[in-house]
Amino acid sequence: MEKIGPRLKQALIVMALVVAGLWVIELVDTVVSHSLDAFGIMPRTVEGLGGIVVAPLLHAGFGHLAANSVPLFALGTVLWTEGIKKWLVTVATSWLTSGVFAWLIGPVQAVVVGASGVIFGLITYLIVRGFLSRSWLHLGIGLVVMFAYGYALLGIFPWAVGPFVAWQGHLGGAIGGLLAAWLLHRRSERTRMRPVI
Repeated sequence: MEKIGPRLKQALIVMALVVAGLWVIELVDTVVSHSLDAFGIMPRTVEGLGGIVVAPLLHAGFGHLAANSVPLFALGTVLWTEGIKKWLVTVATSWLTSGVFAWLIGPVQAVVVGASGVIFGLITYLIVRGFLSRSWLHLGIGLVVMFAYGYALLGIFPWAVGPFVAWQGHLGGAIGGLLAAWLLHRRSERTRMRPVI
């Protein structure tokens, strides 16, 4: 916590670059008549597997990207201040589980794109980490962003979202965030309990 100032500054710069990169990609996608979206996740197809890697970088227009930019920036910034390793583990886990769930149980003939699965992972990570570590800061930030993002966690249920929203990716991302929180908490507990010789 003693280095929160410089770390926060670094987090703001990193997340500004991440979000700016997504806007550049969407600008290119618009110029090429949204042909990049074809690289998204196509559920239960071999060619759609590659979308697991690239889908969070693609969005269905600037409105979709704008809706994801603020929570991604805010949550990513908070998590980066905890440390690069925690940020990487949480983002990577949420990214992967979100994509896998969208590929496994997403609607056939759909193309799933967007960073919302990663966002659900970050929200879930902060909330679960808050409970596990008894940190009111983690829990509070997670809950504030969740409610500001439109009661976000309801987006893991098919009845709570529109017909063109990939709740499967949201659910997968949330499970990834939960998994990351548990793994990182377990690791920190083991480190704390390691005997000193």
